[in-house]
Amino acid sequence: MGTSKAAARAEVERHADELIQLSERLHADPETAWEEHRSAAAVPELLDRAGFAVTSKYLGLDTAFHASFGSGPRRIALCAEYDALPGLGHACGHNLIAASSIGAALGLARVADDLGITVEVYGTPAEEGGGGKIELLERGAFAGVDLAMMVHPAPVDVAEARPFAVSHSKVAYTGKSAHAAAYPEAGVNAADAFTVAQVAIGLLRQHLPASVRVHGIVTHAGDAPNAIPEHASGRWYVRAETLAELSEVEPRVLRAFEAGALATGCELSVEPESKPYAEFRADETALAAYRANALELGREFAPDGTASRMNRASTDMGNVSQVVPAIHPYIGIGSLPAINHQREFAAHCVGGTAERALLDGAIALAWTGVDRTDRIS
Repeated sequence: MGTSKAAARAEVERHADELIQLSERLHADPETAWEEHRSAAAVPELLDRAGFAVTSKYLGLDTAFHASFGSGPRRIALCAEYDALPGLGHACGHNLIAASSIGAALGLARVADDLGITVEVYGTPAEEGGGGKIELLERGAFAGVDLAMMVHPAPVDVAEARPFAVSHSKVAYTGKSAHAAAYPEAGVNAADAFTVAQVAIGLLRQHLPASVRVHGIVTHAGDAPNAIPEHASGRWYVRAETLAELSEVEPRVLRAFEAGALATGCELSVEPESKPYAEFRADETALAAYRANALELGREFAPDGTASRMNRASTDMGNVSQVVPAIHPYIGIGSLPAINHQREFAAHCVGGTAERALLDGAIALAWTGVDRTDRIS
């Protein structure tokens, strides 16, 4: 195994400049969920040149891809995310996720024949609220995979993912417009419905378990100050420790939105943006291997605390972990005090420290794949 690890590391390092260039290319050209057309084309280019069989528009999803190398019976999968945040660019570092997964795949491909494995890369769009991995799962992706892995940037290193389950909803109220000064009594105010709902949610929070989060934004609430808003819309998330807890809490949050409709006379529409994201089920053997490999590379895992809380962020990789063995560690990019989903964090997702994290993440994942092959029956 030592020889395989050395060969895998050498292959990652041989492609270091290309991997960094890929990360920078994605970072400079952010694309949001389901719109990652340029990213989905750019990410597998290195794999194609390395002899991987690449399938674009995988399983009918325009911005997904699948790539494979080798023919061994044991299947190791790397997940590449590349969608950005609206208005914030790559403030969650998905440019680094994609490049690290490609690097790990190249490293494992170098030793695939020796290990008797097939290396697979899944290009998974729309992690930021769109549930791309869930769509892929429902279309047959990941079936028969022995281990699925990815590494996510964060302020500090944390080995174990413990994300919340989450639901994503589009909420809309429909009322009736009227002149706000001349005929206010003729209007039905959709913006007021959201105000009532948000007050109700704020009061509800004192009665929710500590593991629950409810948050969202109003994306539209009128067009002119002298017209009663006829339409108002927003996007809201409910998070909980598990899908089971989420199913208990969601109806209580829905009643808050119903209160807005009842109080104002508006019509309410609530539609899911994706299937709910599940909590994560980590493969303990692979997780222990990743932790040891990261330490071998000189990484240091942070103690529990504010800086390490990114491991609670929801991810559709949780749904993958419910189906196949999986890990989703976090790798630090030295960003503090900047944290994920801040513009300052996006700025830290390129540069020397980010590049080191990219390559360390790729090597640690590749080494974990090597370690794991002798434990897959």
